[in-house]
Amino acid sequence: MAFGANLSTVKNVYLLPMPGGMDHYLAVQLTKAGFVQVVTDPSHADAVITDHIGASLEDSMNELFLPKKEKDPKDKDSEPAHARMQPLSRGKGSIFVVDRGSRVVLWSTFAPTPAGGSTQVNKLAIKVTAEMQKAWTGTPAK
Repeated sequence: MAFGANLSTVKNVYLLPMPGGMDHYLAVQLTKAGFVQVVTDPSHADAVITDHIGASLEDSMNELFLPKKEKDPKDKDSEPAHARMQPLSRGKGSIFVVDRGSRVVLWSTFAPTPAGGSTQVNKLAIKVTAEMQKAWTGTPAK
């Protein structure tokens, strides 16, 4: 996607692992809602849903989407230096939709994972999915 990408152009999402299994609960709710398709192969994704940004997300995105290079064991520092976002700790409740190509955060919310077990995490996933659907389509979930 080009600069200025927006949620309406995102059709397929890949979920990175999240604490408490939130990624699984979101996958279920997003699939039920049907406004976006959850894919298990990251190469088919338009965007990634994650609970973190920064260097660790960059590393994950590179691992998922950049072609693998054979490394020469003699050339340990063959990677060129480049500017990276400073490492951030997990937001403990932040959820981001990040465009695969531009790596722009297209949407975010704060939804701390509750300690109350699977029922509470599922309720939170339902709430987050409704927020996403409203942002994606402009209409609230039914």
